[in-house]
Amino acid sequence: MNVLIIHAHPESKSFCSALKDYAINFFISNGHNVKVSDLYLMGFNPVGGINDFTGLLNVDYFKYQLEQVHAHNNNLYVDEIKSEMEKFEWANLIIFNFPLWWFSIPAILKGWVDRVFAMGFAYGAGKGVYEKGFFKDKTAFCCITTGGPENSYGENGRNGDMDKILFH
Repeated sequence: MNVLIIHAHPESKSFCSALKDYAINFFISNGHNVKVSDLYLMGFNPVGGINDFTGLLNVDYFKYQLEQVHAHNNNLYVDEIKSEMEKFEWANLIIFNFPLWWFSIPAILKGWVDRVFAMGFAYGAGKGVYEKGFFKDKTAFCCITTGGPENSYGENGRNGDMDKILFH
């Protein structure tokens, strides 16, 4: 199995990072292939925009999603994005490993999603979405650390139900 870990924590000594390291060791010791995108270590730029592309469909008016489709169809992504897309295509199992910050994913991970799960690559342009999406046969899960105890994230917890918090 090919395992891709998308790790989004700035501290290498954190519990979240320890979970990433444990997963790497677990999968390798069980004969699987592992690649890691450690977003902070990579200095991954979370801001999508015109610099994602080596050429544009429309130089007079920038529309991100249309440029994503054009880039996908014409191999016009910059190497930073192309490399992440190739890792994602390679993987059978994807693990998103991150701390819960302000009831969501860290901005660097949101930027990874915006830039890598691009229209034309991951959805849209005839590829479908959700259970009919292009990558529906991949398995993915989230490994999330929080700053609060488990009972804070239940239906009656002070921070709310984790399923509702992460619905998006």
